[in-house]
Amino acid sequence: MTSDSQISPASDYPVSLNIDYSGSGRNRLTVFFRIITLIPIILIQSGLQILVFPVLLMILFRQKYPRWWFDFNLELTMFSTRVGAYWMLQTDEYPSTDEEQSIHLTLDYPDASQLNRWLPLFKWILAIPHYIVFSILLTVAFILVIVGWFSIVFTGKFPQEIHNYLVGVNRWSLRVQAYAFLLTTDKYPPFSLD
Repeated sequence: MTSDSQISPASDYPVSLNIDYSGSGRNRLTVFFRIITLIPIILIQSGLQILVFPVLLMILFRQKYPRWWFDFNLELTMFSTRVGAYWMLQTDEYPSTDEEQSIHLTLDYPDASQLNRWLPLFKWILAIPHYIVFSILLTVAFILVIVGWFSIVFTGKFPQEIHNYLVGVNRWSLRVQAYAFLLTTDKYPPFSLD
């Protein structure tokens, strides 16, 4: 635990994510067949879309971010995060469409009057450095998921170091998503896994 004076700049970002670690006693059978068990939930997830364009227009012309739209995007983001954590072997719980499970995600509701009304037109461009770094992080994450898969299948344990790295990658992705696509903050995301 860190004191307030030791908190990193990333910790005051208006998005947070933590995924409970379940190291040993993992379900080897569902991990072995994970790619097959993912099919139904990915079909559900692919049927849903985060609609960025209407939010962009609301902020641009009305300087509003309706609470109901935010709530929809938040629930969809939490669902997508649960699917991602299941795919990345961080949990054996099949992703719920409405329960928190072991994924703890917060996303602050924005005060649209405090958001720059023109910035949503360019945020996705400003996030390009994050996309570049993120592509490298995802490549490493993919390799670690394969290593973790073998570890669980043969030992029943998921290495905590791999879990922590994958949580950090998910956290990074969520911050960039909140900035560039969910449009909930004008604060530029930190380059940090913390």
